[in-house]
Amino acid sequence: MGRMVVFVCVGCGAVLTTPVSQVALPVHAAQKFGHELLPALLESGTYAVDPEPSGPPRRRWEEVGADEAAARGVYAPVYTLSYGPPGRVGVAPGDVRGTVLIPERCDGYCLGLDGRDGPNLACEGCGQAVATRIDDCTLWQVVWLDPRAVRPVGVEAPARRVVGWEALREEHPGTPPVEQPGRWSPVWTAAVAVALARLLAVSGGKRMAVPDGPVAEAFRKAIDILLPPGAPTREMVLAGPGLPAAITDIALVPQHPQTGEVWPTDARAVVPLAADVWMYLAFHDDRRLVPAASGMPDGVRRDDPPPLLPWRPFRPDWEMFVSTLALLPEVRQPWLRAIYDQVRERRYQHPFW
Repeated sequence: MGRMVVFVCVGCGAVLTTPVSQVALPVHAAQKFGHELLPALLESGTYAVDPEPSGPPRRRWEEVGADEAAARGVYAPVYTLSYGPPGRVGVAPGDVRGTVLIPERCDGYCLGLDGRDGPNLACEGCGQAVATRIDDCTLWQVVWLDPRAVRPVGVEAPARRVVGWEALREEHPGTPPVEQPGRWSPVWTAAVAVALARLLAVSGGKRMAVPDGPVAEAFRKAIDILLPPGAPTREMVLAGPGLPAAITDIALVPQHPQTGEVWPTDARAVVPLAADVWMYLAFHDDRRLVPAASGMPDGVRRDDPPPLLPWRPFRPDWEMFVSTLALLPEVRQPWLRAIYDQVRERRYQHPFW
């Protein structure tokens, strides 16, 4: 997976992290979910790079204009565009060393820090602002290292093994879609929303057939609502390790969680899906066994523990959906721009139901 590195302060050279190795940026990195504390975005011992600009200063869409925004890779109206530096480096909060909080920048929405005032961690050695800790409610907990204030230095440490595609199914069997006490996993709502936006972009606005089972439960309702009615003229199927190889129309394939590599296929259109969600869709069997009508004691005729069931229908994360669409050039097509506007304007009206 490449060498291990530590990140050091560019001002004084102080070490600011434990040894870490690079992984793909999780698809849910920018997600806001619920009103409770979320876990860490990244596993200890790893880091990920966000290629997009982030943080202050920010400018309103009306001030920037469509042409300048398109040059920045944003193709539909958003509230603001960041003019901060691209390439921030995310690490698990527990992997940070040698930093202190900057008290005047420790504001947040509810239960912690949300980084609204810019970097809130300083190098303990020289006092330079080097990172932003995020641990408020609704946000995945992470420390974003400022790419202008840190640099990587290679170290002698055991490098993490890259899991091959064939072993991925065993070592990463997938993230269950439902969490306690019956809510949909935020990882699922984000991953499906991002893939849904990309599916629509490659569909050309034509109705697509969706395979039955878990894939239909995740995607079919939204596709039926957003695309025009009628008989399907395109077909979407799962393709990836452990499934029969077939050339098809639209392939929903896994994206490797370590390398970011997309499963290679000869399909005419390829849409990546986070591997932990793809694996569950491809291989998990949600069918419930029905006990025999007789011959089984009452005390045995039960599920133990009982299956965890969601308390409401599945709904992709609308904000992740529109933010993904805004970064796709296809959204400039009138039919897809109409979908973008429809979902964006119906935020509180459940646009995927």
